Amino acid sequence: MVTTMESLKRSVGTIHARLSRRKNALALLWVCVFSNAVIIFQWYFWGYSLAFSATATNGFIGNLRHFGLQHVMADPSPGSPLIPDLLYSFYQLEFCCVTVAILMGAVAERGRVMPAMVFAFLWATLVYCPVACWGWNVNGWGFKWGVLDYAGGGPVEIGSGVGGLAFSWVLGRRKQSQLMNFRPHNVSLVVLGTFMLWFGWLGFNAGSAFGANLRAVLAAWNTNITAAFAGVTWCLLDFRLERKFTMVGFCSGTIAGLVAATPASGFITLWVVLSLVSSPAQFKYLIGIDDALDLFAEHAIGGILGLLANGLFADTALIALDGVNTAVPGGWIEHNYKQLYIQFAYVCACCAYVFDGEILGMDDDQIGEFVQDFVEVRRDFDSWNAPASGANGLHQRSNGHDIAAGDRHGVPDHSARDEPRAKYVPETSSGSHNEKVE
Repeated sequence: MVTTMESLKRSVGTIHARLSRRKNALALLWVCVFSNAVIIFQWYFWGYSLAFSATATNGFIGNLRHFGLQHVMADPSPGSPLIPDLLYSFYQLEFCCVTVAILMGAVAERGRVMPAMVFAFLWATLVYCPVACWGWNVNGWGFKWGVLDYAGGGPVEIGSGVGGLAFSWVLGRRKQSQLMNFRPHNVSLVVLGTFMLWFGWLGFNAGSAFGANLRAVLAAWNTNITAAFAGVTWCLLDFRLERKFTMVGFCSGTIAGLVAATPASGFITLWVVLSLVSSPAQFKYLIGIDDALDLFAEHAIGGILGLLANGLFADTALIALDGVNTAVPGGWIEHNYKQLYIQFAYVCACCAYVFDGEILGMDDDQIGEFVQDFVEVRRDFDSWNAPASGANGLHQRSNGHDIAAGDRHGVPDHSARDEPRAKYVPETSSGSHNEKVE
């Protein structure tokens, strides 16, 4: 299961990069890859201890007993007495890495990569670890209250969705006016990334049963059903609005379904009502926040609905299928009417706790290369209408020599695209000036 979850981080980066414009794609891949390294260090350094140390009693955050993974070996883990603490710490590391990788989608198009890495370390320490402690640590206040969060509706989905929305709000709206020209630059790889994500999510949810048992099989089935139904529903809603089916719409719905299954797949049989995660997609427009990759709509809303569904439909018999959790109360269908209020309080607590290189594009400004650089494609729509800096549409080098626009961007300036293009001849070893040959 740990191995399948490794594909999640790669697929999240692939989806985010391919949903963005070409000039920002490599930067999104970079932040996903580099943030993974940052979180591995953070989790080893003190992240696991802050989230899961069993000796802390404040109910909010752990202590430093497991600092540097000390005292973590063969003892029973907080998640299940059937698996050792060392394996559990590695499994939970994957959760934190995936959450931060999703969160890094908020950087799209206007964030700066190195401040984002500092933010990732601090966010994992100050936000993810406390929220994970609340619901999954045996001494967390949510755990003691009886919160039902199977695989991360609070720390993973609400954390990444609401955190991404807040990060987008802090970064501000993108300044370019051609957002109506915005479209994913490689839909085929969005599809590939989505199916890689689907594969990894089976390990994400089924593995949270912490054993080869019927509860793991139930979680895998529920994850598959919810993803499939949500993908079809989202695609049909796209058709209703646009009169066309969209591949990106199906992929977005599939991801929303996987998210909705995360907190509930091991507690209930997910019904079609969870496909309603598609409806809040317009929320960001109502509040005027530029959430470029719809993190809030796909992750936060799905996590919230899944957690609330646990309060209504959690089934004690299904929970006991793992052979360990035999005394967990169910939801309303088990006449445990207070469970919905507990779930709602947990959702509110999680949501409340968790809140310039844009002109060139992040890749050119901060990475220095592109994920796909085609000479026949202009770097930026604005360059077609930009005034020439030198005569005949030629820009100046620092040594005074002219460089044709075609040699800079692969295409001539808009004003000179119908004129014969000047060829650039490099200067000779004798240092003579360049000659322009028609």
